Amino acid sequence: MAQVLEFKLPDLGEGLTEAEIVRWLVSVGDVVAIDQPVVEVETAKAMVEVPCPYGGVVTARFGEEGEELPVGAPLLTVAVGAAEAPAGSAAGSAAGRPGTAPSAGASDGSARPADEGSGNVLVGYGTSAAAARRRRVRPAAPIAASVPRTTAPAPSPAPVPAASAEGPVPVISPLVRKLARERGIDLRQLRGSGPDGLILRADVERVPAAAPAPADTAPARSVPAGGAAAGAAVAERVPLRGVRGAVADKLTRSRQEIPDATCWVDADATELMAARAAMNAAGGPKISLLALLARICTAGLARHPELNSRVDLAAREIVRLPEVHLGFAAQTDRGLVVPVVRDAHTRSAEDLTAEFARLTEMARTGSLSPADLTGGTFTLNNYGVFGVDGSTPIVNHPEAAMLGVGRIIPKPWVHDGELAVRQVVQLSLTFDHRVCDGGTAGGFLRYVADCVEHPSVLLRTL
Repeated sequence: MAQVLEFKLPDLGEGLTEAEIVRWLVSVGDVVAIDQPVVEVETAKAMVEVPCPYGGVVTARFGEEGEELPVGAPLLTVAVGAAEAPAGSAAGSAAGRPGTAPSAGASDGSARPADEGSGNVLVGYGTSAAAARRRRVRPAAPIAASVPRTTAPAPSPAPVPAASAEGPVPVISPLVRKLARERGIDLRQLRGSGPDGLILRADVERVPAAAPAPADTAPARSVPAGGAAAGAAVAERVPLRGVRGAVADKLTRSRQEIPDATCWVDADATELMAARAAMNAAGGPKISLLALLARICTAGLARHPELNSRVDLAAREIVRLPEVHLGFAAQTDRGLVVPVVRDAHTRSAEDLTAEFARLTEMARTGSLSPADLTGGTFTLNNYGVFGVDGSTPIVNHPEAAMLGVGRIIPKPWVHDGELAVRQVVQLSLTFDHRVCDGGTAGGFLRYVADCVEHPSVLLRTL
């Protein structure tokens, strides 16, 4: 006799309390294996697939795509023992987890007992990539009508796509699958350029878009503006949630708690650009401009540690931090995110270049984990990529400062007493005035500008 178990939205870690359902990966009536991903959710930090710790038949789903659920809310119910599980799926799931032996009877494809859920709903990450690619199949017959349900009957299950029967599609990133759906592209027809044929975002973008599939996210609502009559212009309302909502909350908190101030300076970056060109001409891995700016920042923070700190309001203390975990702003399709390079003060320019590239690609594909987006102590924001000269950054709470870098463009400049055309950049520093005064902030910014103008200054102080 089937035992119905309820699976709730697990704790996704890093203080996250809710998640938005992006896409259901199973329907009512589907047979699921232990640790099989059942729903794709988006938090304020990342997009993840959530695996179910039970094997059996899905009897109910809770929540529609685009709906936000709190941690601990029911996700779905599974009838354990209601139908035969796919041959080898449960056993394969057990065998694929290090240190886990298959349960009795797993070798014949039967589901595990109700009290033997995998416990493998990992905080914030789901299970392994192999589990994420495990295929789903439909049961041979519908479940009995006597299985209890706690919500209104769900719609009839849709047929399983042909890809489920033919084998898994070699793609891990939910954003890559979402992009393919939006462009009407069949992933089964693509050959991936990643390791082991993995399909990457670039592979999808190279294919001309077909008729787009329905969007996964909740659409913006249009409502009458100021009680306008029918047929009049309406105001658009966009839900403030997910990444956009998290950014709004964090920036609001920064403005409410941090008495910030901004100072800025123009700098002649001609010699820095020449030094970078010489380094890259020497062969070996290319060095990015962001990596050189990061090396300058970490050297400056070693001289002015007040800016690598945070304020403990409860203890009324300034906490100066020994390590520099450098955040950098990255614009993605999901909005602005700030990945963090751990221990940036210990890394070379070459190492920083590689780490910036790795985290940027993960940000674009939506594969950053919550741990990749937290723990920063200082942020470097290169808004010059947007074609602007200057800005007044908002401090990334609970950090104490952020350095903004504008575009580097040819401008008239007095060099060696003569008017010349030089490569000029505007640097701006926003800082928490509680941790230091203008003299310290100005000293840090002047040091950064001196290193930009004369890279040899950095070599003398290392």
